[in-house]
Amino acid sequence: MPNADLYAVLEVDQHCTPDDLKKSYRQLARQFHPDTNPGDPAAEAKFKEVSQAYEILSDPERRANYDRFGSDVGAGQNPFGGGSVQDIFDMFFGGMGGQSQRQRGPQPGPDAEISLDITLDDAAFGASREVTVTLAGRCTTCEGSGCAPGTSPTTCLECAGLGEVRRVRNSIFGQMVTAMPCARCHGMGSRIDTPCADCRGEGRRNETTTLTVQVPAGVEDGSTMRLADRGPAGPRGGPNGRLFVHLRVQPDGRFVRNGDDLHHEAHIAFTQAVLGATIEVPTLRASASIEVSAGSANGTVHRLRHEGVEHLHGRGRGDLYVHLVVEVPNELDATSEDLLRQLATHRHESVADASGGLFHRRKAKK
Repeated sequence: MPNADLYAVLEVDQHCTPDDLKKSYRQLARQFHPDTNPGDPAAEAKFKEVSQAYEILSDPERRANYDRFGSDVGAGQNPFGGGSVQDIFDMFFGGMGGQSQRQRGPQPGPDAEISLDITLDDAAFGASREVTVTLAGRCTTCEGSGCAPGTSPTTCLECAGLGEVRRVRNSIFGQMVTAMPCARCHGMGSRIDTPCADCRGEGRRNETTTLTVQVPAGVEDGSTMRLADRGPAGPRGGPNGRLFVHLRVQPDGRFVRNGDDLHHEAHIAFTQAVLGATIEVPTLRASASIEVSAGSANGTVHRLRHEGVEHLHGRGRGDLYVHLVVEVPNELDATSEDLLRQLATHRHESVADASGGLFHRRKAKK
């Protein structure tokens, strides 16, 4: 491919990123792969051309030479030989044509999840909470090896300690090698002839422990914390998995939360709404005074800055909004009713007569 524009072959421009290059190559290689186009020599030739172009441009040094000189200095290599074949086929077939990259040996433990109930104060300011969990922990008898004390694992004869077995098949490119986990040792590369009696060769067993969870300030109901290496232990000495902690913020009778802001309903008498008053309202840590202006209507809102929830991963706090709820009495004694009637007369306001008043309705119930 001495005269071909490698960028044009891969359908990208010269300023494309390595990710763009790889994405385009994957699409074209799948399109023209011989397995997708059996018996099509044009597709096979195109696949080779695309693969060779990617081999050159995916190597930073060779790409720099190509950009500078218009050719791949030092080229002449078989585009389907050496380590580059592994890169090409690992990308599509997970290890064909070269050494498998699959992790061998003890595997990490699985992930686990729990729920943790916290208060609104815990969510607002952060807290340290203890939780008791039952998870697979490393066996103390065999120290996680899975072997009975005084014994050790032996090399698996099936895979010769590799943890995988390989199968060879013929293709248009020659012999292709596929690798898969060894069924006899389950990919461990070794076998346990004398398993530990306490964990039965697992290297782990269930245990109940108490963990301390640091709840950050500002979390919301339904938030999930991911604790690395705090989950179940892996088999035969493998690292611990992850523990996901789902937070459930319990309802608080004082406030309703909206983001980092809080809302509180303050019930006041209608005389306080009419004449004005100073009232005390709760805050997360104490209380605050609010001046209710004379003539305040039901639903009037007062804003207390920085009395809400702390911002998660940031500075500052939300606000507290106090909503006034004016309460009208449903019962009046004779003196109160008389005073209100005098006020209505003074203000020339029409009201129901005494026979239909609240006081008379209260007496009728007795």
